[in-house]
Amino acid sequence: MTTKPKASIYNWRRKRRIAGTEEARADAISRIRKATQPAEAANDRQPGTEIDAIKREGLTGRQLRIARRLAQKNGLAATSDYDAVRLLRQRGIDPFHRANLLNLAGDTTDSDDQPKGKIRIHLPQTVSESGETLPGPEMSPAQRREREIDEIRKDIARRRRRKLLALFARLAVFVFLPTFIVGLYFYRIATPMYASDSAFSILQADGGGASFGGFLAGTQFATAQDSVATQEFLESKDALLRLERDMGFTEIFEQDWIDPIQRLAPDATLEETYKLYKRMITIGYDPSDGIIRMEVAAPNPDIAVAISNRLLAYAEERINGLTELKREDQMRDALAGFEMAQKERQKAQEDLIELQLQGAVLDPENVIISLRSRIDGLETQLQEKELQLAALLDNLRPNQAKVDGARADISRLEDALEELNAEMLDVSAGENSLARLSVRIQIAQADLAARDMMLQTAMQQMETTRTEANRKVRYLTVSVNPVPSQDPTYPRKFENTILAFLLFAGIYLMISLTASVLREQVSS
Repeated sequence: MTTKPKASIYNWRRKRRIAGTEEARADAISRIRKATQPAEAANDRQPGTEIDAIKREGLTGRQLRIARRLAQKNGLAATSDYDAVRLLRQRGIDPFHRANLLNLAGDTTDSDDQPKGKIRIHLPQTVSESGETLPGPEMSPAQRREREIDEIRKDIARRRRRKLLALFARLAVFVFLPTFIVGLYFYRIATPMYASDSAFSILQADGGGASFGGFLAGTQFATAQDSVATQEFLESKDALLRLERDMGFTEIFEQDWIDPIQRLAPDATLEETYKLYKRMITIGYDPSDGIIRMEVAAPNPDIAVAISNRLLAYAEERINGLTELKREDQMRDALAGFEMAQKERQKAQEDLIELQLQGAVLDPENVIISLRSRIDGLETQLQEKELQLAALLDNLRPNQAKVDGARADISRLEDALEELNAEMLDVSAGENSLARLSVRIQIAQADLAARDMMLQTAMQQMETTRTEANRKVRYLTVSVNPVPSQDPTYPRKFENTILAFLLFAGIYLMISLTASVLREQVSS
């Protein structure tokens, strides 16, 4: 009696267990199919209709080959693989049943491996553990579709994992690694800088005024232009050159213990020094309250305070220079006008004196008036004497003595009147007559009066200009004095690191979006 090896017995039992399970599953499937498809409808179907229905089942090439071999084994003359399936089902044989498949496989093995004329051994054979020799379970189209969908899902999941890993790799290279390097610099390498804060404002002198500028006096808008000019000066190369001449700005930042990024090279140009100057000195002007805030950073707190005080002195000098220039410009024109008015009045007065000294009399007008009054008096007396003579002649026997006396008086009055008229004629005629001289003196007096009025106007304008210039005087008032800092202000390690991370992330996102858009445009 032969004994079976343990491995053979185990494999044989395993095959029987698997075969029994598959047979039970195949029987259940066949019962369900028979229950859903009545026998009358199966018998009434036409062969062409049955073949079309079999084709719609979506059978694989392997299943069709098995059906043809099973039909040949049962002696059925099938014209095609689908016809073999139809004939087997008409005979009541399920071509895809597990038991039929096992029998077909067993017959093929016996016919191939065993020689003819020998006894077949039906003992269980050893099964190699290298692979599965049994055919897989039969699947319906729905199960096959679910398996394909599951494979698609797994493939999508694998692609997503690969893309996610690639994304993390790109982020690590282009975002996290640069951020780590920047953070390492700020935390370990960067030289601490001490900042000194100060604040100052530019005020205007109090003064009245009815103009529109008087309404803005005392507000921040009145000194806005000067504040902006002061800010521009403190941020200019002029202030840097003065600071270099007075304190040696480049020597402060050329020391060896300063980190290479913030340290100036020994042969640094003016442009490089100016870039560092603008980084270390921050000046801002707030137009809402008119205050200029200044922050100076330096490797030493005392040096930062010294630089702040020096810049405040420069700003005060510049404000005084601007104020002095404005005052000189305004007062220059006013003084020139006043001096010209004085000279013109003096000239008019001298002309009047010369005219008065040209004649024999100081006041020719009074002389002419006196002559006119004398002539008027003589004419009145002459008229009275003529009336008296006429009255005497009206008598029949006039007194001859009185008549002769009246006629003598009339003659004397006429001679005196002729002399006065001749003198008056001499005064009024000619180039140097008293009448012409009087007219010229009157013109000179009117000119002198006009020059007096112009001098008074120039004097008033000069006083107004002086008041306006005094009102425009600017004063620099320091509200916050610079104080040495005990702790370093820069670098702000955490804030700068976060800012670097956001910056690199934004650059990466922008490049990724650009590349995606370009790829889509090229592919379309």
